[in-house]
Amino acid sequence: MFKKLLSVIALLYVAASFAAVDVNKGSAAELDGIKGIGPAKSSQIIAERKKGDFKDWKDFITRVSGIGEKSATHLSQGGLTVNGKPYPVAESKKAATPAAGADMKVQEKPATTETKKK
Repeated sequence: MFKKLLSVIALLYVAASFAAVDVNKGSAAELDGIKGIGPAKSSQIIAERKKGDFKDWKDFITRVSGIGEKSATHLSQGGLTVNGKPYPVAESKKAATPAAGADMKVQEKPATTETKKK
């Protein structure tokens, strides 16, 4: 019985750790729970948030030093949102990556019909 209770508590903890955290609403502890955000970065986010809510991801990237497109992508994948929205992936980047299961053509050498002469 005790093991089942511990299992349920562990599953709830795991589920809570993957919950989305909005940058405009999350506490310092919730922001720290996002992979890539530590105490210093969460303090910086909260200090900027006191000046006014972040309007969108562009505003967030502009106002918080050390956050760029690449880190914004990672933070979004970790559960961070701005006004409930994940970081948008640029269409040009989507087009640059091949779709899953895309057919890849393999060039084969043409068969030769010549035989060696003796």
